[in-house]
Amino acid sequence: MTAYQTVMVGTDGSESSFAAVEGAARLAAVCGAELVVVCAYVPMRGPELVRAQDQLGAEAYQVVGSAPAEDTLQTARDRARAQGAERVRSLAVEEEPVAALARAARECAADLLVVGNRGLRSLAGRLLGSVPADIARKAPVDVLIVHTT
Repeated sequence: MTAYQTVMVGTDGSESSFAAVEGAARLAAVCGAELVVVCAYVPMRGPELVRAQDQLGAEAYQVVGSAPAEDTLQTARDRARAQGAERVRSLAVEEEPVAALARAARECAADLLVVGNRGLRSLAGRLLGSVPADIARKAPVDVLIVHTT
């Protein structure tokens, strides 16, 4: 088995997902691999968007479109570089998390997809599914589930 060339990690901006980013970054650094950080998002629409714009006024741009995902990705890139990852790229993908990660892994020719374990042990995760469990079943590449909770 050769070293991984492209390591991909998903983040949603939670501390748990940032822990997964840091773990993926350390692995990418050791392998000399590129790290691709992906944040999936579904933009606000309809009444939800109108309420946010009414309440936030001029600051509404912060929650519209990909802005929240871009902020999350900036933080993730900074944390990844702090862990030694040298080549870090990021993608904001408008799609549900599992589909976004699987598609991005194919498009970026990732060798490894890293996700945190949040949701694996919860009752809701067992009944409804969780991102780590669904990714483990659906990803087109190797999957590493990092203990983050």
